[in-house]
Amino acid sequence: MSMQFNPYVSFPGTAAEAMAYYAGILGGTPQVMSFRDTGMEVDGVMHAALETPAGFHLFAADHVDGMGMGDFTPGNNVQLSLSGDEEPALRGYFEALAADGSVIVPLEKQMWGDVYGQVVDRYGLTWHVNIGVAGE
Repeated sequence: MSMQFNPYVSFPGTAAEAMAYYAGILGGTPQVMSFRDTGMEVDGVMHAALETPAGFHLFAADHVDGMGMGDFTPGNNVQLSLSGDEEPALRGYFEALAADGSVIVPLEKQMWGDVYGQVVDRYGLTWHVNIGVAGE
């Protein structure tokens, strides 16, 4: 059982290009899923992940207006991600962050099979919580 704490960066339509750039510097191969890969009629990257040989992890996505993401502001486009398979702990983190914040995406099973939610905490930071569903 494990968990990860990762930066999650939003880009204005350049997430795939940026992740290739960071892979060129840090090593590794970006794993990229587009919105269209999931059947959505939206251009851009829904989620990209880069794991480097040094053990660094970076997540990214393209900002899409009208999807509850707020306004894109360069320099303020870094979010935080908690992920792993320790469901009780991750649910607890989500609930605690949501208690004084606002839920953007409820913590529930998603099309990719994991349980995922997104919350903005009381200080305005956006958190992604992804719980890998064991055995599915």
